[in-house]
Amino acid sequence: MLNYPVKGVVECVRAISRELLDEVVEAFVEILRIPAISPSAGGCGELRRAERLQSILSEFGVERIKRVDVPDERAEGGVRPNIITTMEGENSDKTLWLIAHMDTVPEGDVRLWETDPFEPVIRDGRICARGAEDNGQAIASMLLAAKTLMRLGLRPKVNLGMVFVSDEETGNRYGLEQLANKGIFMSGDEAVVLDYGSPDGSEIEVAEKHVLWLRFVVRGAQAHAAFPHQGINAHRVGARLLLALDDMLHKKFNERDELYIPPTSTFEPTKKELNVDNINTIPGTDVFYFDCRILPRYSPTEILTVVRDLCREFELMYGVKIEVEEVISWEAPPPTPPSANVVRKLSEALKLSRGIDAKIIGIGGGTCAAILRAQRIPAAVWSTLDGMAHKPNEYCKMENIQRDAETLTLLSLLI
Repeated sequence: MLNYPVKGVVECVRAISRELLDEVVEAFVEILRIPAISPSAGGCGELRRAERLQSILSEFGVERIKRVDVPDERAEGGVRPNIITTMEGENSDKTLWLIAHMDTVPEGDVRLWETDPFEPVIRDGRICARGAEDNGQAIASMLLAAKTLMRLGLRPKVNLGMVFVSDEETGNRYGLEQLANKGIFMSGDEAVVLDYGSPDGSEIEVAEKHVLWLRFVVRGAQAHAAFPHQGINAHRVGARLLLALDDMLHKKFNERDELYIPPTSTFEPTKKELNVDNINTIPGTDVFYFDCRILPRYSPTEILTVVRDLCREFELMYGVKIEVEEVISWEAPPPTPPSANVVRKLSEALKLSRGIDAKIIGIGGGTCAAILRAQRIPAAVWSTLDGMAHKPNEYCKMENIQRDAETLTLLSLLI
């Protein structure tokens, strides 16, 4: 528990974080103006954004700043940067890590945006820009929490580490995975990953589903659309296969686990590749994808086995060839126990700062917390978000930046 009068500390943290909010938002807007899109998604990487963030941290008075550059010849400067800072705690034997990512997804169809995605606009208490919520809000909250602690002259209970990583949106290969492999995180450490949340901030994610992304290539025979009998329409077979897969997977793997949101495994047909350029040609090839988020009681291998069996049936039935490629096959590590110290203390900080009761949940998977859990680092995923990630007109609320910073500041004094 806090070694200070609880009510007084909470009120001081709230007052100072509000006082400092505008200064942090001003710096945050500078960061959002710099695109940080992965080369895998057609961008130049995170270097310029990282350089500005590093300067802001120094300007804010953060002293222990380290940058870990991971080589990537596709990126600007040939590197993917990761920034690590630490504030010494009363107990320096362990570290509470706060983790956010610097990279963003592309803006998508700019016609759907009301403003320039990379020229942040502040209106009605919201900051509108690509990356404002995913994951810029977390960066801003972490900056505000650190600045609040320094302004109040408070020392965290344990070392407080802040990590700003690259490459979260496209696999973590150049980001948190590299840091974990370099031994940055030690036994006894704990982490909060600020990359999932609910609008009221009550949800704390402790578990993720397995992830399986599949690419299907159906090969028929191309022909003129006026003479379809001379070919095998791969698009038609692909459409039937897609619907059959959708129906079969949902029926066969239908168990529920109420910890997760949603409580079932999900099997979603998503991307579709171009087959032919013109209307009057029977496609000889059809390519589509499935995104599968699987409850831990099943394995990706089980899913893949029944998928391949159904594809063989379609080959015999329609005279086509079908290839199934595993784009991603990832098994989630064991969950963070709800009884873990970081989960209990984060719940306590939420109660103190907002008067709300935390709800412990699991999600479909995809946060970098899994990398930490695989190393037996207890990790909670939390934030206060409206769910604008990857959408046009993405925004974050200034109120959420400030309220999350309050909670993080109190957490650092509790854990």
